[in-house]
Amino acid sequence: MSAPVVILVKPQLAENVGMAARAMKNCGLKELRLVAPEQDPRSEIALRASSNSEEVLLNAKIYSSTKEALADLEEVYAATARPRHQIKTVLTAEAAAKGLELEHRIGFMFGCERTGLENEDIMLADKIIEVPLNPEHCSLNLAQAVLVIG
Repeated sequence: MSAPVVILVKPQLAENVGMAARAMKNCGLKELRLVAPEQDPRSEIALRASSNSEEVLLNAKIYSSTKEALADLEEVYAATARPRHQIKTVLTAEAAAKGLELEHRIGFMFGCERTGLENEDIMLADKIIEVPLNPEHCSLNLAQAVLVIG
């Protein structure tokens, strides 16, 4: 049984990658995959933001495409706050946790800070996770999203 993998697709800011690594460690998650990060995820600012979670950053794998990052995973959950017009099962984080089959290689996928996941990335996922938030303000920081879902 292995812990779920966290996939950050096109993260923009190194400090957000560092804070996401910290959130992962808080949840007992260790495997981080980054798709085309805009800044160096091992920079001083990222390492400082990780706050004693440096090993998560230093062991992170970097991929050029989402498809490549998901290739060995058996089930992928895409985190999104925006309504999507795709035929996918939509779950809350709590419902997703109850249905996890941890003998499978599972991934939680998060999009960039500015726009979230693109539809093309979500099409690669098996299910969508939504966090029930205030509909007037339902945007989370990348690290907050990782912490809530992780």
